[in-house]
Amino acid sequence: MDDCIRSEIRVLKAYEVPSAEGMVKLDAMENPYGLPETLRADLARRLASLDLNRYPDANPEALKTVLRQAMGIPPEAALVLGNGSDELIQMLALAVAKPGAVVLGVEPSFVMFRMIAAFVGMRYVGVGLRPDFSLDGPSLLEAVRSERPALTFLAYPNNPTGNHFDPEVVESVIRTSPGLVVVDEAYYPFTDRSFLPRLLSHPNLLVMRTVSKLGLAGIRLGLVAGPAAVLGQIDKVRLPYNISVLDQAAAQEVLSRPGVLQEQAARICEQRAVLAAGLSRLAGVTVYPSAANFLLFRVAQASRVFEGLRQRGILIKNLSAAHPSLADCLRVTVGTPEENRQFLQALQDSL
Repeated sequence: MDDCIRSEIRVLKAYEVPSAEGMVKLDAMENPYGLPETLRADLARRLASLDLNRYPDANPEALKTVLRQAMGIPPEAALVLGNGSDELIQMLALAVAKPGAVVLGVEPSFVMFRMIAAFVGMRYVGVGLRPDFSLDGPSLLEAVRSERPALTFLAYPNNPTGNHFDPEVVESVIRTSPGLVVVDEAYYPFTDRSFLPRLLSHPNLLVMRTVSKLGLAGIRLGLVAGPAAVLGQIDKVRLPYNISVLDQAAAQEVLSRPGVLQEQAARICEQRAVLAAGLSRLAGVTVYPSAANFLLFRVAQASRVFEGLRQRGILIKNLSAAHPSLADCLRVTVGTPEENRQFLQALQDSL
């Protein structure tokens, strides 16, 4: 039966999600705060009223309106919704996957850009970041000219490094690229920078967002915004009814009161500064600047330190083997003040 499976799929490793049972979970860039009880009660009443025997709205305009208002998306921009950003990345790749077409990205960055290129049979080209994780503008633009990518992904801020890229270099990539350029703004709640104001200035620019980092990771909802002429084509590869009736209702109920999640995002940004200061005070720890809800840091013998944290009940992400430039790097999600205190104590003990 192995002959039935494509060789490029057989060599892949499945995306692994470790068990976090009984752990302080700081590995997946989730919002650590739950919804207020009053909002939980309103949400429960709304979900209880749904007709689960019926298919969901295939083109939920009411949900799109709430998303536009909550995220400040220009009214002229079209939207396509996905079951999280991963499905949107797959839709975009499927729509441009001609023989010989290339997906371009930078390394290290979000692993699903590269994995989904393999899923759809496209060649992925990754341009290395500089040692400080900034864009290597000349190398990136040379790759755009030589590879002529059908699809380019740039995360803004970047995952797993947390930094913003130079917007003028990104702008040059958009202008130079013959294909679509997708700016992935998954971490937009924690920064004041965005490419949304430039969205309709370029016919090949798309901006992708998700509600996962904002505080709704459990409902799996993402969007891509851009010119209607482009997204009308992308929408053709979207599977029918891809956003469940439960997800639609939950998103509308919570996002119609955006102040709740915005206040939580502000608390996370405050704790990000506290956590970064705590890490910088530890001998042997190098912490990198972040505009997201996580921090990347480097320690000697990172795998040993990671295991020490796990034994002390703290789960973070070990990135040591993810890319050569991430050797001895670990990534921690910003948690609650108590979670961050427990992490820093466990890290000091592990060191």
